[in-house]
Amino acid sequence: MKVVVVGGAGYIGSHTARALQKRGHEVVIYDDLSTGFEVLAKGFPLVRASIADRKPLAETLRGAQAVMHFAASASVGESVQNPRKYFSNNIEGGLSLLNACMDNGVRKFIFSSTCAVYGVPAKVPITEDNPRAPVNPYGVSKLLFERALEAYSDAYDFRFASLRYFNAAGADESGEIGEMHDPETHLIPLALQAARGTGAPLRIFGEDYPTADGTCVRDYIHVNDLAEAHILALHHLENAGSLSLNLGTGKGYSVKEVIASVEKATGLRVPYTAGPRRPGDPPALVADPSRAKQVLRWEARYSIDDIVATAWKWMERQPVATQA
Repeated sequence: MKVVVVGGAGYIGSHTARALQKRGHEVVIYDDLSTGFEVLAKGFPLVRASIADRKPLAETLRGAQAVMHFAASASVGESVQNPRKYFSNNIEGGLSLLNACMDNGVRKFIFSSTCAVYGVPAKVPITEDNPRAPVNPYGVSKLLFERALEAYSDAYDFRFASLRYFNAAGADESGEIGEMHDPETHLIPLALQAARGTGAPLRIFGEDYPTADGTCVRDYIHVNDLAEAHILALHHLENAGSLSLNLGTGKGYSVKEVIASVEKATGLRVPYTAGPRRPGDPPALVADPSRAKQVLRWEARYSIDDIVATAWKWMERQPVATQA
């Protein structure tokens, strides 16, 4: 099957592209490299263009049976400061891609969604039945695109999977690809950089949350577990209808517990400072992944220590300059 991986030069997209290729799929990466990295697309055909560029997008989609959409802005804090960027990239850009798929006969669509669509959840662990009530522009932008997918699926011959990630983390066990962001905003690489001495002391946003140690609790899911779920979702859409699923481990870890795991993996202390809460951050986000297990026969394989160990292996292989 020809699968176009939009945003495939980014973190989760690059890992999923590799997993697809190993399963024998024909993979084309489509990425404007505004946040992606050409090195992560090595070994694949790469079309360097924006999803707003109709001609190259249409040419790339020709003959494809499915699209996996990873091309979106994805920082909660930045979305609060610059919502215009998030609505432009995640909604307008997403609709351009969706309409191009319709115009070029692509009827299977895997969407990189997020647990941020739930906002502050009514209950934890979070099931798919929780109300979708996002509390930041990032979550709003993802929810609006989910709504668009639902409308298209109802109206047209079109199937989608909205996969609501919890906190993607870790790196491929080979150490050949891993997490690269500029600037980096994710907890685990920032903690590793702080321990390694190639980054500033880690900043903890809030120590007064209603959690065991006062810091935010999140469900960390290994990037290769996410990649596997995308492939299973694609196979599901070949024979069944659209679906929306949570992807997580079902276990949450606080910021301070993650710091402890980083110190265990590296043998180094993580220097950190603590400050006030960051706007838009719920106290705890933990998945109930039972529906994904039931529908896709999928469950996470990596523990938090496995996740941190693979991230550390990847970081140790990178020149110090890439860690700035």
